[in-house]
Amino acid sequence: MVHTDCGRAHHGHHHRSLECDVAKEIGVSKNGFQLIDVRKSFGAAQALKGVSFEVKAGEFVTLLGPSGAGKTTLFRCLTGLERADHGETWVLGERIDLASRKQLRALRQSIGLIFQQHNLIGRLSALDNVLMARLSHTPWWRVALNRFSHRDKQLALSSLDQVGLLDKAYIRSDALSGGQQQRVAIARVLTQHSKVLLADEPVASLDPESARLVLEDLKRIAKEHNIAVLCSLHQVNLAKKYADRIIGMRAGELVFDGSSKDFCAQTEQCLYAKAHSGIPADENHSTV
Repeated sequence: MVHTDCGRAHHGHHHRSLECDVAKEIGVSKNGFQLIDVRKSFGAAQALKGVSFEVKAGEFVTLLGPSGAGKTTLFRCLTGLERADHGETWVLGERIDLASRKQLRALRQSIGLIFQQHNLIGRLSALDNVLMARLSHTPWWRVALNRFSHRDKQLALSSLDQVGLLDKAYIRSDALSGGQQQRVAIARVLTQHSKVLLADEPVASLDPESARLVLEDLKRIAKEHNIAVLCSLHQVNLAKKYADRIIGMRAGELVFDGSSKDFCAQTEQCLYAKAHSGIPADENHSTV
């Protein structure tokens, strides 16, 4: 079993210039995620117990763990939906746990999100769904008239082409298979110009072939676009096949952080064994 050992670092400041100096001092990447001794509780339940790890640009990292391990809370901290009680949460070289509302909005535009539910509008075409990623960059009157710029349309078509769905661009998304819909969601993230990507159980409801295509796309995007990708999965076999690195969580603690080839049967058994004292749930949130 491999344990991480990321020591505590100096605390950052609200001012961005000082924050950047701190990030540079402790070696925080400006192109990925980093958590340093992150702790989060909901009442008496500890969802995260001093979690520390980093995902660098170009890495495809999978997050494994049983229900109640704290994965959902971790993702919510990385997107600024929850603020940790202790520790530091860095995204793209900035402390998202200290960010103002304005800074949060700016950071979230650079964070691509993919969920088990594809969050597509069924009556719209694949292309129109992908173009939704350009809403924040488009004047309201163009949005109201569905008149996106030629440049945005070309960008969206290119993104669909990268996931092998250019021929489905003008087909209603509710006429596509589950795997195709998930790849439309990936194309939307590409069109957003995301600098980091969080994928929360993206293949949980897909058949094996569709799951393979989605994970291949995510890994290729990490490499070709040099972005950090953190993907939570339940399927250990898929994590071992596609991940550059596996992070294992159990009962709010990080218990494994290493290459997929080092994730052995004994580690898997330890990760998914029932906790003697019970597994704490993320209070008021579904656990993943």
